Amino acid sequence: MYHKEKSIQIKNSASALYNNLGVLRIAPRRLTYFTVVHANVVNMVSASWDGLNYSHRQLQSKEPNVATSTSLITQAAFCALPSRDLLVVTSQKGIQMYESDGSIMVYWHALDTPETATAQAVFARGISAVCESYICVGLSTGAILVFDVPSKGSNITLSDVMEGHKESITDMASECCGGEVCIADLVSADDGGNLCVWQSGEEFKLLNHIPGFDISCSSVKLWKGTVVAGYGTGQIRLYEAVTGILHAEVNAHARWIYSLDIAPFSGLLLSAAEDSLVRVWHLTMTPESHSVEIAHLYNECVTDTQICGAKFCDGDGYAFAVTGYDLSEIIRYTQS
Repeated sequence: MYHKEKSIQIKNSASALYNNLGVLRIAPRRLTYFTVVHANVVNMVSASWDGLNYSHRQLQSKEPNVATSTSLITQAAFCALPSRDLLVVTSQKGIQMYESDGSIMVYWHALDTPETATAQAVFARGISAVCESYICVGLSTGAILVFDVPSKGSNITLSDVMEGHKESITDMASECCGGEVCIADLVSADDGGNLCVWQSGEEFKLLNHIPGFDISCSSVKLWKGTVVAGYGTGQIRLYEAVTGILHAEVNAHARWIYSLDIAPFSGLLLSAAEDSLVRVWHLTMTPESHSVEIAHLYNECVTDTQICGAKFCDGDGYAFAVTGYDLSEIIRYTQS
């Protein structure tokens, strides 16, 4: 179903972080941007669709009053809002927001770090664009910061702090429903496997709390009102977002899941784990019962690789890309 394409080289190898791959497709310019985190650096590659041109950029983590920061980056993710695309980088010291090509840093938010050392690490992780103008970022305290982003310029403001989790946020995902009325449009996950489902607006509302099983939920997605969650057990669970009803549970991988992604137009689901396997699944909605069914379509073994990032490169799932720990390349696959 998929075949391997030419890999894209990156300047540094990928760190062993959940969801360690960002992909943004720039259709008018026939380009795709990729980001991979290595320690305190984000490696960024702009790749032309014909495979002839690649340009590289590196973004450093920032911290106040320090020329060169050693603060470790926890995640880099593209946030596509209707009016603009931003690249958001989270670290142990704060949150950086860049124009999507990485050229200009438009906003910096410092984290409150305790003066004395504590047992609890401080970091930000879990990034999602929500609806028209919000970007949500999770914290190690379990809080979620909501930033209001103007259509241009750097006048980004912290508009809300949501308290629904008691453990560190691992990942977040949103679903923009276009013209449809969307009840649940944001889901957040934490290190205890707990999920919180939110409704966005001037004030975000907590709609539902789906309890975990004390095993980390490392990656989460939202599709047609269904939460798709990947866990350290190698399982994928599908919940109805608003009610929390479990529709399906799949023993998808033998080891820890590091990344999930959904191609929204085709309902394809990508899962990648420490067991070196990338699997493609198909989600279908049954209108009568309003439940979602999952079927296995394809798997690819990326030999001797601890996979840490996997993303579709388009909304139909025609191609996907994979990163692996200590690997200085982005491996790409395209439908045959």
